[in-house]
Amino acid sequence: MRIIKKINNNAALGLDGSGTEVVVLGKGIGFADMPYELTDYSKIQRTFYDMDPRYVQMAAGIPDAVLEASADIAEQAEMELECELNPNLPFTLADHLNFALERLRSGTVLTTPLSYDVRHLYPKEAELGRQALDILEAYTGTRLPDSEAISVALHLINAESESEDIHSTLLALKITEEVNAIIEKELKIRLDKDSFQYSRFAMHLRYLIQRLMSGQQVDDQGVSLLGQIRREYPEIYVCAKAVVEYFASTWNWQCNDEELLYLMLHIYRVQQK
Repeated sequence: MRIIKKINNNAALGLDGSGTEVVVLGKGIGFADMPYELTDYSKIQRTFYDMDPRYVQMAAGIPDAVLEASADIAEQAEMELECELNPNLPFTLADHLNFALERLRSGTVLTTPLSYDVRHLYPKEAELGRQALDILEAYTGTRLPDSEAISVALHLINAESESEDIHSTLLALKITEEVNAIIEKELKIRLDKDSFQYSRFAMHLRYLIQRLMSGQQVDDQGVSLLGQIRREYPEIYVCAKAVVEYFASTWNWQCNDEELLYLMLHIYRVQQK
């Protein structure tokens, strides 16, 4: 392998046997004069393909321990989630974790108001976020606050998407919070976000938002049950209509009667809890 550009003493850009550019991590791998031929492949600890150059240079200022922890976290996430993640994840996550460690040292702690919804909408990613704190502590000796597990989960959620834009994920979480507030106001209840009913409701809402964002809805087949349920549970109907009107007025999304019926059923279940 030909090493062509130093990132830091333990990271460099290289060209593999087919001439493809790769980021290489290994002790002292960026220390020699560039370029040079690397013949001792035992020095290579990790390789990363398809990296965006913007993130490669960002790695220069990140401690090796944080980079290695981030690479381990990304590798574990890819196995647990059984999907390919964005190749830039090890570096974008390392940048975030390094900044979080710096904030901790300076005494600055940030809260994560979306934590409940992330845990219910993305339980696998939330658990991986918790495990990520263990991995980082093993490498650095420093334990980040539990709230940082949700921030890691958001990075994983974003990395699962083909797009690098986390905007849609954060938007869906924001909408979920606002729908929760509408339901609590209309029904004069406090949602139990630790309950199974809420978890099921939150998952339904996640997929409803995804459908509305993409302009797709479940088939509207007249919904003969809608009138009956509307008469039996008028307060649930009024609540669901308030949510539907919020979608229309704020996001210009139109829900058909089938979506309204399913929304009423899930609101009814979560209210019973």
